[in-house]
Amino acid sequence: MVSPAVRAAIDEEIAKMPEKRGALLAALRLVQEERGHLCAETIQEVAEIFELHPAEVMEVVRFYNHFHERPQGRHQVNVCTSLSCALRGGRGLLRQIQAHLGIRAGQTTEDGRISLGHEECLGACGNAPMLRIDDAYHLDLDWLRTQQLLDGLE
Repeated sequence: MVSPAVRAAIDEEIAKMPEKRGALLAALRLVQEERGHLCAETIQEVAEIFELHPAEVMEVVRFYNHFHERPQGRHQVNVCTSLSCALRGGRGLLRQIQAHLGIRAGQTTEDGRISLGHEECLGACGNAPMLRIDDAYHLDLDWLRTQQLLDGLE
């Protein structure tokens, strides 16, 4: 399941913390980087490493939107749907993206190119609507610019 290299990296993170549980986020990130997502088996293994119940680890996984329980596309597209973005067209933009890609938020395109999601706030309310593609933020969007961004993803 978790490779010896990742297990060693987890142990290094644990050693940095006054309490073992303090390294849980780092461990989940390391496992997800290696595996692509956090399946039930890897959550069980992480729980055993941290001497936690799997449900406790799952609570953390489900709280943070950057952890994924299913395989993801090569690109993560997340549209901000907070009130500020919604008032400036964010939810409509999400609907247009869903129609363009043929998927709903929470799904991945058949070719594995894009996983689509939405986030409550991406912290750029003055530049709404906006979205995040992987780690890049795109502000002041309209449909034409958004379509160009999506179609430019390999």
